[in-house]
Amino acid sequence: MNNILSLIGREKELFSDDIKEHEKELSHIVSTSSFLVIGGAGSIGQAVVKEIFKRKPKKLHVVDISENNMVELVRDIRSSMGYIDGDFQTFALDIGSVEYDAFIKADGKYDYVLNLSALKHVRSEKDPFTLMRMIDVNIFNTDKTLQQSIDNGAKKYFCVSTDKAANPVNMMGASKRIMEMFLMRKSLQISISTARFANVAFSDGSLLHGFNQRLAKQQPIVAPNDIKRYFVTPQESGELCLMSCIFGENRDIFFPKLSEELHLITFAEIAVKYLKKQGFEAFICKDEDEARERVKTLPKEGKWPCLFTSSDTTGEKDFEEFFTENEVLDMNRFKNLGIIKNEPLFDEAKLSGFTQKIEAMKNAKLWHKDDIVRLFHDMIPNFGHKETGKYLDGKM
Repeated sequence: MNNILSLIGREKELFSDDIKEHEKELSHIVSTSSFLVIGGAGSIGQAVVKEIFKRKPKKLHVVDISENNMVELVRDIRSSMGYIDGDFQTFALDIGSVEYDAFIKADGKYDYVLNLSALKHVRSEKDPFTLMRMIDVNIFNTDKTLQQSIDNGAKKYFCVSTDKAANPVNMMGASKRIMEMFLMRKSLQISISTARFANVAFSDGSLLHGFNQRLAKQQPIVAPNDIKRYFVTPQESGELCLMSCIFGENRDIFFPKLSEELHLITFAEIAVKYLKKQGFEAFICKDEDEARERVKTLPKEGKWPCLFTSSDTTGEKDFEEFFTENEVLDMNRFKNLGIIKNEPLFDEAKLSGFTQKIEAMKNAKLWHKDDIVRLFHDMIPNFGHKETGKYLDGKM
């Protein structure tokens, strides 16, 4: 934890004061409750599972499509925390599948359902097919598992949103914003809460996680030098989700308060700090060819080739924000957690129309990205989608 904190320019954990103040109540609720964690083997999911497991729940079932990540989660928990008396099981299932529906039908009784599954990469919007899967995972699987939670009498449904849902500029952020609209509709039948939070440092698939891969594979490090982001640690992401799940009132969206502890930092700055920790000095290259060539010789001299460039790819947001000026905030309940308070505002006709149009596209097995972008604009009139024609897969 301390190592990650120093890399993202911090000394103190964000939520330690709030966790400490509410630990007795938090532990009591967790130890007397049953939990289903969907998407529990991703970086945030694993962090959430650990936060629940260490407070000894009565039942903790974890579902994820990644069999390998699930194996690592169990090994990690057994190696660090051991065992609990409660029912702890993992299931390698796709939540969009009939097998998952059978799993829910066989039991399905949980006090708290936490959905951490998501397609989270901006790069997933480059083609119409992966984009449609993003809509399925982020919106329709959420709506399905939410209805199953209602049918089975769950107390609470929590799912992760993103800071990029506030004034979205990419399809991923917009899909999460639309997901929030679907949540509001179901909030009339079940208590829901969610969280918008910053980049999780060194989470699977993230640029920072890629730094580890590049060093292991003796490859140059590439990072944008003009994009600043807020970062939380994996443990902080788990704490934020659990606090929102347990203490959030219906329709609450939790987010980290901005403070001297949570500040913006560029990926390039982190790369320099990261390399220094690994015993290397960052060597700035002028292009990809130089970086690939220099990696053959520089590491022997204690240097590592880096390419720091400005960002020009589709979907990159210039700045991060956790809420908009139109949202009502509660900044007093917790020390380092802010809360967006929501009324159950949604447009039934829009939600139904969106569902029907997407279903029609899927039934025809024919759609274009422009069709989906237009549909997103209908749902979010101020959607500031930026299409540059360039994508992350076209860069090193």
